[in-house]
Amino acid sequence: MSAKAPKQIHLAAHFPGVNNTTVWSDPAAGSHIDFDSFVHFARTAERAKFDFLFLAEGLRLREQGGQIYDVDVVGRPDTFTVLAALAAVTERLGLTGTINSTFNEPYEVARQFASLDHLSEGRAAWNVVTSWDAFTGENFRRGGFLPREDRYTRAQEFLATANELFDSWERGAVVADAASGRFLRDGRAGAFAHHGRHFDIEGRFNVPRSPQGRPVVFQAGDSDEGREFAAASADAIFGRYGTLDAGREFYADVKRRLAAYGRTHVQLKILPAATFVLGDTDAEAHEAAYEVRRLQVSGQTAIKYLEHVWNRDLSAYDPDGPLPDVDPLPGENTIALGRASVRQFRDPLETARRWRALAEAKNLSIRELVISTTSEQTFIGSPATVADSIDALVQADAADGFILIPHITPGGLDGFADTVVPLLQERGVFRTDYEGTTLRDHLGLAVPGTEPARQSTASAPARTAASAPSPSPAPAP
Repeated sequence: MSAKAPKQIHLAAHFPGVNNTTVWSDPAAGSHIDFDSFVHFARTAERAKFDFLFLAEGLRLREQGGQIYDVDVVGRPDTFTVLAALAAVTERLGLTGTINSTFNEPYEVARQFASLDHLSEGRAAWNVVTSWDAFTGENFRRGGFLPREDRYTRAQEFLATANELFDSWERGAVVADAASGRFLRDGRAGAFAHHGRHFDIEGRFNVPRSPQGRPVVFQAGDSDEGREFAAASADAIFGRYGTLDAGREFYADVKRRLAAYGRTHVQLKILPAATFVLGDTDAEAHEAAYEVRRLQVSGQTAIKYLEHVWNRDLSAYDPDGPLPDVDPLPGENTIALGRASVRQFRDPLETARRWRALAEAKNLSIRELVISTTSEQTFIGSPATVADSIDALVQADAADGFILIPHITPGGLDGFADTVVPLLQERGVFRTDYEGTTLRDHLGLAVPGTEPARQSTASAPARTAASAPSPSPAPAP
């Protein structure tokens, strides 16, 4: 009896930004806004045969204590502009962009993604996110109007409406010389009408059906509502868990939900974010990882992070001194504005109690406490050790693959591409070349409205979860 074939690993690359992952002080660190940086990063990912490149996007620079965060990228180009430009300098790499469903309209977003899918010949993907804070909403006409509890209902209707637009052009609705844009075989092509709670629109969608039919849809929420939204509507979920027990619990939970929507396990990929530090030996890598964490969490960063919990101005405290003796202020976070305004800990008073006990027991300063309580890199070790870890987690149904976030831009992916990827290829768990032309091909996903495509072996049924999820990697101040 032949042995079961191993699952194939999916790998992608997240261009860093809007976080404290980047080590800005490293001499190798480059620009986060020059197009050359995006080109270098994308070409490295494509050289390594990754599935896609991922771009996050913030709709407003975050503030804390009335000042813009040091870790925010000022001047970051528009996501669609960057992805369209990268389509011209890459051939197979998928192009994934984060676009907000709260402060946009279905028609314009559908038109932009359908256009990107045409320009890239079928490599577009949309990470659907929501927003509810009034601070971000001040940049938009309907700023702050959406109650937090309504953000997913709007997102679900937004995505459903966009899909109606994508599907308004039937396959084959355009005659052979459609490039001229002059003739339609069917006068119904592009016609749509949607009358719902959030959107009441009708007309004609003016972009013909794109190579993938619809862009690949990603979802990044971890709440119960977010998991349900992903199970109902997404092709992949941008997960948070990079450890065995927490990853298997999340994997099993999300995959379990698919059946309620008539979907199978192969129709949703689970791809956690992952950081990494490589060294010639495991010991060397762990030494480097500790230094990276110290550079990522400066004294100022540690104070800003602590302010998220305390909801107070702590600028007078010494980051190399003890934790504040005052308690956190309960209620809505008012010191941080923007994405970071969400209270990251449900019980700040209990969090402060636990942290004080930990700091006292280990004699930790504020900075040392933040370093010790925020997640270290997901993968640390020699290339062989990192390859082993990635493969083990995927084969154990803790993930279908990983979205890698290097700490150096734009060259931080180079070492992984040159050393870890060849080892995964030797094991037969990662492609040596692209087998298809579209992102749906890379992910083993069918084109909507067609018979199921040949599915990747990366989606075996999830096994029983081993434990409850652990806290996610710490967000940056």
